[in-house]
Order: sequence, then C-alpha cells, then structure tokens
Amino acid sequence: MFLCMQVKIHSIHFDADSKLVHFVQGRVDKLNQFYDGIIEGEVFLRLDNASNHENKVAEIRLSLPGNELFAKRQCKSFEEATDTAIEALRRQVRKYKSKHGHA
Repeated sequence: MFLCMQVKIHSIHFDADSKLVHFVQGRVDKLNQFYDGIIEGEVFLRLDNASNHENKVAEIRLSLPGNELFAKRQCKSFEEATDTAIEALRRQVRKYKSKHGHA
C-alpha cells in the first residue's frame, strides 16, 4: 500500500515562491520510496540572520510510527539546504527501517 504523506511547508520571515514549495514537496515525497510508513513531513524554511552567504536554513521533521526523524541544514540556497537535509533523513529512514524489521 502506497500512501501519500502529508507535507506541511512553512516559510519563516519570507514568502516562498511556488517553485521552491514544489521543489521541497517533491524532495520530501521521494522519501516514501525508502519507507512508505512515513505519516507526515513538516518543513521549516528560514533565513538566518548570519552575515555570510550560507544563510538559508531547511529544517525537516518526519513522523514515523512511534518515532520522529529530524534534520537541519544551512546552505547558500534553500534547494541545497533541502537536498542535504533530505540526504541525512534518507539515511535515518533506512536505519529506522532496518532496525524495525520493515521490508
């Protein structure tokens, strides 16, 4: 059974354009390929007040049965921050799946 998880995307102190929202949604949705038991995803996109160029922050929280996974990355672009956070979550999802004996 393949369920489409609900993904909430919050942009803090700025308005994310639809292109960015679709990009993030697509990346989070791909995590279902690794484990289809993900209940919900929540993404926070923030502009950090740091003076350097790497001020785009992506925080992603996934709700799984009996567990929550979280990754936060700060990069030059929201796309890069999202990609690196998703990569970290992919590893966490695989670890969760093997630990809990899901096929």
